[in-house]
Amino acid sequence: MEFGTFILAAQRGYHQPPHEVIRNSIEQARASEHAGFDVAWFAEHHFNNYSLVPSPLMMVSALSGLTSTIRLGTAVCVLPLYQPQRLLSEIGFADIVCNGRLELGVGSGYQQFEFERFGVNVDEAPQVFSEYLDIIQKGLKETIFEHRGTYARIPPTAISVRPLQKPTPPIWLAAGSARSMMRAYRDGLNLFVTALHGGLDAIANLRDMLQQSASAEGKDVTAAKISLLRCCYASDDRREIESYLDNARFQRRLSEALHQRRQQSADGYMLQETPRETDLTFEMMEKNLPVGSVNRVIDRLLEEIEVLRPDQIAVQTQLGDFDQKTMIKQIELWGERIIPEVKKALGPERRPVAMKAHG
Repeated sequence: MEFGTFILAAQRGYHQPPHEVIRNSIEQARASEHAGFDVAWFAEHHFNNYSLVPSPLMMVSALSGLTSTIRLGTAVCVLPLYQPQRLLSEIGFADIVCNGRLELGVGSGYQQFEFERFGVNVDEAPQVFSEYLDIIQKGLKETIFEHRGTYARIPPTAISVRPLQKPTPPIWLAAGSARSMMRAYRDGLNLFVTALHGGLDAIANLRDMLQQSASAEGKDVTAAKISLLRCCYASDDRREIESYLDNARFQRRLSEALHQRRQQSADGYMLQETPRETDLTFEMMEKNLPVGSVNRVIDRLLEEIEVLRPDQIAVQTQLGDFDQKTMIKQIELWGERIIPEVKKALGPERRPVAMKAHG
């Protein structure tokens, strides 16, 4: 079983200067390595305070000289917002400078707020993503490649800066639908999934969708590595727990508003948090999630792992304006207590073999 940290780099208000948010994110990644996490994942978002990382590959490059063992991942590069041929060179560059530690996560994106500012139609995002993913895989595997499609036409082209990892860095696909899961199984890619703030029922439904998608492609569900993004927090301090849950709910409110195209902002940048009747109470969130005492978190993680059977748990670290010093201590607690005890309970047969760079 692998463990990752998912670093969103959120900003809840102007009391958090952007440079502080980014530096805190870098500190969380370094703390994750010291704590024994396998990978640090970085998001990509634009033009508002939901997340301040415009390029996860730049975060990978920034951390390449500040870390040495932890793998560094993009979660995710929003493919419709890129020129795929330029992205190919940036992927190669990032993998070289981090010495073959890149985990390449890609997705189609969902926030109209971002897409319209890039002049890209979000309603076409799934189709653009599918074609650009073809180009990325082709460009990573072929010395000279070309492409003629609906959204891009590329003459015979060589990418001079190529990844160290052969044939490609591990590719992860952010999958929230059967269509995207089937694509991952069809192409031999890994899967990045989430049950949001749902409980064991949501995780069971996710497992069913994965199994059905794999079967539809004639594959076993274990043919793809699966990473589950999860909000988790361990503490006996009620104030800490409620602060974490409050920030998790804040982040979810913004995400839903952006997804449903009903975001609001008084100044065109800082999004307003709007409570909804469908909001979960802290009590329900705590019931659903691995949140509570250390023993409660360990027991709940083991339950969720038994249902979903993922290869990796990606722990949602910084949310909103949660206190940085407390978050660093939380990452350290995972390294000292939670990760070792979960791995011990699972046994060595559940631990995947670490991937190595070649070249």
